[in-house]
Amino acid sequence: MVNEDLKQAVTNHMGNNAQLAVVIACSALGTLALAGLLLAVWRLCVVRAARRRSSSYEQIVADHRKHSKVDIGCLPDGITAMKQIPFMVPQHSCSTPPAARHSRSEEDSYASEPSSPMSKRPSVEIPGAYALGSIDPSLYRIADEDDDYDIPQDHLGRAWFAVQYERETEKLLVTLIKAKNLPSKACAASNGCDPFVRIYLMPDERRYLQSKFKKKTCNPKFEESYVFQVSSRSFADRVLKFTVYDVDRQKKHHVIGHALYPLKDHECEGNERLVIWRDLESEVLETTQDQKGEIMVSLSYNNHLERVTVGVYEGRSFTCNGNAPIDSYVKVHLMVQNKLVKGKKTEIIKKNSNPVFNESFTFKLPVVSLDTANITITAMQHQTGYKDKMIGKVTIGSFMFARGKELQHWNEMVANQKEQVVNWHTLVS
Repeated sequence: MVNEDLKQAVTNHMGNNAQLAVVIACSALGTLALAGLLLAVWRLCVVRAARRRSSSYEQIVADHRKHSKVDIGCLPDGITAMKQIPFMVPQHSCSTPPAARHSRSEEDSYASEPSSPMSKRPSVEIPGAYALGSIDPSLYRIADEDDDYDIPQDHLGRAWFAVQYERETEKLLVTLIKAKNLPSKACAASNGCDPFVRIYLMPDERRYLQSKFKKKTCNPKFEESYVFQVSSRSFADRVLKFTVYDVDRQKKHHVIGHALYPLKDHECEGNERLVIWRDLESEVLETTQDQKGEIMVSLSYNNHLERVTVGVYEGRSFTCNGNAPIDSYVKVHLMVQNKLVKGKKTEIIKKNSNPVFNESFTFKLPVVSLDTANITITAMQHQTGYKDKMIGKVTIGSFMFARGKELQHWNEMVANQKEQVVNWHTLVS
């Protein structure tokens, strides 16, 4: 009896355990099924959102294409559609001969070479000066009879240019128009000249503006304008210098001739534009200014002490507004890279047109600055009760600042150090 009860209890206990195992298994399967369902629902939502974004973008693109192709007649009143006009690159005029286009392309390619004058064309060489570019040729029409002139013997050519001075802005407008009858490289060649022009504003011969290069023509037309900044006070002392060059096969520059135009001859009161022509000359004077007397100067340089000694001995023909003797003295300035380093002056010599000073001045000048230095010597007239007036001046220095006799004097000083090199120099205004 007891055994039967025990067996019955064991049987009931095992049945309960089986039921519990079944419940646990069902719960686990239900949890897994729920997780799978949730994952499937999440993936479905992600896919639908992606499709919705894609369809929205496609719809926008489709709408844009639809509106961009809409017919004008289908639009409401007051609304017009924008018609797209393709951009067209303008072609050369058919009136231009093929030979001219070929010549122009050759000229552009030649000017673009590194050794051509255009590659060396300075644009900011002269302070306040710059090129304006091409001009309207109709503003500078020249009479036909000026083109057909009698060519004298040994003629180097003729240059036409226009000059206008604006006194209010102190701007000098220079227009290089053309040149004619330039000499050819070969005697039998009709177009054997490749010219260009450099424009100087004298007395500064170190800096210039340069025209464009013209290929194979003895009658070039430039039609270019330039602007120089010139104060009204120094306007009459300046001279325009046009130097015409020819370029050979080896790209070397040869001077054809020069043309000078003193600005003191220019009528600038009414700001009028004047068209002028000048025949080219093979040589021009070293100075284009009036001489104001002479002065004897000595230079000596000591490379060990790095000092330059300037001696001012005597002057000749120191006159101003007549031949009456005047009171005079001399100022000496040392300049390095156009910057004043130091200045000194002599004693005043009274009532003498040929004063004797016999004074010397020493300046500190490093060896490395010899190529960028110059000595400016200025003769002054002393006026009691009035401002002193300049008689004339001379600049002695390196190649950057001097030419001719003044440059030679400086080079002799450098070559013969510790020795006095004495020279007479002409004063200019």
